[in-house]
Amino acid sequence: MSRTAPGVIAMTILASSTAALADTASINPADILAWDSRDFAGPSQYRLDQSGNQTLLRAQCINGASALYLEQVINLQQTPILKWSWAVENIFEGIDETSKDGDDYPVRLYVVKDGGLLPWRTKALNYVWSSAQPVGADWPNAYTANAHMLALRSGPPPTPGKLVEEQRNVREDFKTYHGMDPGSIDGIAIMTDCDNSQQPVTGWYGSISWHAEDD
Repeated sequence: MSRTAPGVIAMTILASSTAALADTASINPADILAWDSRDFAGPSQYRLDQSGNQTLLRAQCINGASALYLEQVINLQQTPILKWSWAVENIFEGIDETSKDGDDYPVRLYVVKDGGLLPWRTKALNYVWSSAQPVGADWPNAYTANAHMLALRSGPPPTPGKLVEEQRNVREDFKTYHGMDPGSIDGIAIMTDCDNSQQPVTGWYGSISWHAEDD
């Protein structure tokens, strides 16, 4: 396909990381909206949205693929636990997410370990709401084996637009899926994309935070 593959975002957005070390970063939706952006096949539309007394980041996609990303060092020895919330309105029909033509997700969150002067050593984990793969499934990204996909949710949401909470031990996930024990990661990103399926989709992101294991 002629489009730049969103699956290789980790290899393209982290050219360098100069931000200060963060231990207990808490990032709200307004912060996420202010992150740098990268378009791969036309922009996804990101804006703040009010849901009751909560402010969320709304992501709407029509044939686009763009990410919001933050280059920041996170100390996984002190704060390996990543917590966030997200929601979807709908999923994609009839796609194979293990193929390049099916590499679309209504919501996804990346964490990235930069390879520095050796960019081919950059590694990423993609936490996704899958349209086709079961909860707990994992597979290499269709564009690069250096990015690994993990399905935390699957299928249509029980209640469209309702936030669900997620929690992962990122350090342990890097051990499990990349065979490495990073003392830190170098960036985080979110993306809602639909350029391959060309089916419109809408998702939301809540706050993101890092915690010690005993929090």
